[in-house]
Amino acid sequence: MPDNYLRYTLRVNRELFQKFRYVAEYEGRSANKEIEQFLKRHIAEFEQTHGPIDISEK
Repeated sequence: MPDNYLRYTLRVNRELFQKFRYVAEYEGRSANKEIEQFLKRHIAEFEQTHGPIDISEK
């Protein structure tokens, strides 16, 4: 796995995640890729409203 990938443990309600996996499969993605797409959309919406996020300061 490339060095720019972060591993993150997610704790979530079982039923909610089962439904999420159903949606991911419907979209032709793994649950991991669906989470990645969700994050990208959410961040893009946030930046559209609030401006670009500067992560160099963190």
